[in-house]
Amino acid sequence: MSEQILKLPDVIKVTGLARSTIYKLIGENRFPKQIKLTSFSSGWLKSEIEHWLNERIAISRNIGGPEQ
Repeated sequence: MSEQILKLPDVIKVTGLARSTIYKLIGENRFPKQIKLTSFSSGWLKSEIEHWLNERIAISRNIGGPEQ
């Protein structure tokens, strides 16, 4: 498996969202949940972040998908 893991600073950079917004959306089940890597470290699957971004693009362009 060659899945890439993104750390929080990379997720912030890629999405343009603030840390607090990311965690708020996770709490609302509207953003991919992070995976626990160690007891002190977590990250996000790059593919899940890309999928989430593509959904946001589709919604903003009225291409389809549920509005959130």
